[in-house]
Amino acid sequence: MDYAWYLFRFQGRISRARYWLATLIIVCWMIFLGLLTVGVVALFGGTGRISLGYGIEDLFKIFDPGSYRSLSLADLPAIFFNAAFSGLFMWVWLATSIKRLHDRDKTGWWVVLFFAVPLYNKFVDLLPDESYFSYAALPLGLIALAGCIWIFVELYFLKGSRKTNRFGPDPLASPPRPDTRPPWDQQSEIEMVPHEAGPPPVWRVKPGYE
Repeated sequence: MDYAWYLFRFQGRISRARYWLATLIIVCWMIFLGLLTVGVVALFGGTGRISLGYGIEDLFKIFDPGSYRSLSLADLPAIFFNAAFSGLFMWVWLATSIKRLHDRDKTGWWVVLFFAVPLYNKFVDLLPDESYFSYAALPLGLIALAGCIWIFVELYFLKGSRKTNRFGPDPLASPPRPDTRPPWDQQSEIEMVPHEAGPPPVWRVKPGYE
């Protein structure tokens, strides 16, 4: 299997099993790289509270200066690793999720629904308590949660298209059978009629090969 295409590219389709495998790969990477981050920070003498989250909300925290006010210079490796690994995991997740949506014959833009709940939480936190928009917080939150659950079911549980769609062939389709017939030997099937009195010699197919 081409793992560069499987984990990092956005074209084509993957099945449910391949998507579950990609999720397992991401989780294993998170555990390994999380332990690596803890070891590197301890090596540099870091003492601050280290966040090892690699979710969507944690990705937003990378750009929030308030998340790092309690960290010392020795904790800078934690910031670097968290930013680098969060970007890596997000890329792999997006690449595999979009290919899985392609398998469902849906455009990859549906993956935006997974960002609905984190974006909603960030939006609500910025609203003042007396804002008129706060009254719409509950219904908007329910809509965002419903969209997130729906796209989760689409990606992990529903079957893909059983035919070639606009994004490529069915990843579960059996490969075409190879042609086992012997190649055509032109010399063994064609003979030249000996020249006799009459018309010039011609090529013809041997009897039995018509």
